[in-house]
Amino acid sequence: MKYAVAAFLAMMSLVFAEHAPAAEPKAILVFGDSLSEGFMLKHSEAYPALLARKLRAAGLNFSVTNASATGGTTDGGLERLPPHLKHRIDILILELGINDAFRGLPIGQIQNNLQQIIDKVKARNPNARVVIAGMQLPGYAADDYVSGFGQMFVDLAANNRAALVPYLLEGVAGNPSLNLPDGIHPNAAGQKVLAENVWRVLEPLAREMAARPLRSQ
Repeated sequence: MKYAVAAFLAMMSLVFAEHAPAAEPKAILVFGDSLSEGFMLKHSEAYPALLARKLRAAGLNFSVTNASATGGTTDGGLERLPPHLKHRIDILILELGINDAFRGLPIGQIQNNLQQIIDKVKARNPNARVVIAGMQLPGYAADDYVSGFGQMFVDLAANNRAALVPYLLEGVAGNPSLNLPDGIHPNAAGQKVLAENVWRVLEPLAREMAARPLRSQ
């Protein structure tokens, strides 16, 4: 009799396992400009989509939303952010600021806008982690603005205990074979390098986050 009961319980555990709901994926929001949007490329060729593939291949249950916009600025990012705050954000990949710099905005203003974006995400998602994609200005002149702009991302990462991609375009900038004819935006091959640059920072963070229980907002 006890063997029959044991067999029945074993069978029922299999039934419940088959019908158990799949674990809800944790959510990554990529919030950037044309570099992250994949200017002139298919969405599947932009590095956020490549990161989603890497996560799946690594057995990490994350969804990736690419909320980047060509021409994006930090002011524009603040305007675009509210709809995304309605959804869970477990990891924010923040890649904005270079277009502000091209327009000559004060570094303090750029940094303040980026900080506001981080603060708003953290206010709604207190346990969210942040990855900051650092950028550099072409060093036509090693002036205070050029050096200050690069340092801004280091300071933001330190102030927010965020992970830092030191330079998103590392290995891509200035290489004609990895950029579109405009010499500014990565082509599909260049986006693969960007994905590797971000993955080196994202993978350990994603593994750490995957080990945490999913909490309600």
